[in-house]
Amino acid sequence: MTTSFSHKPYRVGRSRTGLGLFATKPIKKGTKIIRYFGPLLDSKKKDEDAIENKYLFELTNRWTIDGSIRENVARYINHACRPNAESDVKPRKRKVFIRAIKDIEPGDEINYDYGTDYFKAYLKPIGCKCDACEKKRKKKRAEARAERLRLKEKAERKAKREAEKLAEARARQRKAGAKKAAKANGKLGNGTTLNGTALNGKTLNGKALNGKHLNGHNLMAAPGKRAAPSKRGAARVLQA
Repeated sequence: MTTSFSHKPYRVGRSRTGLGLFATKPIKKGTKIIRYFGPLLDSKKKDEDAIENKYLFELTNRWTIDGSIRENVARYINHACRPNAESDVKPRKRKVFIRAIKDIEPGDEINYDYGTDYFKAYLKPIGCKCDACEKKRKKKRAEARAERLRLKEKAERKAKREAEKLAEARARQRKAGAKKAAKANGKLGNGTTLNGTALNGKTLNGKALNGKHLNGHNLMAAPGKRAAPSKRGAARVLQA
């Protein structure tokens, strides 16, 4: 839906929040753009004080403009936290004008700050959709994505470090095991000990294998000497 006003510097058109008022011509800062008008409601009258809608514009504690009528084109102007216009209230004249506080270019949406009370009652519960708030949300979403990515990368680096440490520990264990096995093989091969027993000239259960003693008897004669016959052998000779 688009409504144009050939003699006016604005038109009604689609916006992020539904309908909005857009500039059709350059509007200089300080220019009165449009009047916000409608029936005056007297808060001292119960029936009028009971009227509720989103287009009520409070002039004083007593008088309020009901801007819900269709003829009030200014009601299409949306709220913005960083607006390009403002409401110029004339309490004594019971009039409100929307005035530019910045230079507005053709195609720009005209907006003004609705005020704290309206914001808390109508906008905060659903989330303000003005450009400034939308940029904040986009920034927060981007920061949240960046933080999630940072945490993910941090977790991946930690997991990689732990995997490397585990691999190093296993490598050390394998190396130690191989060294121990090599040492054991060397001991078996070079005649040092087997279960605490010598194989190459020391003792086997306290017995000599290479020329010392076995059960207290010589197995080999000393150089230049005969081995003495045993007593049993000597007895046999005497008997003969």
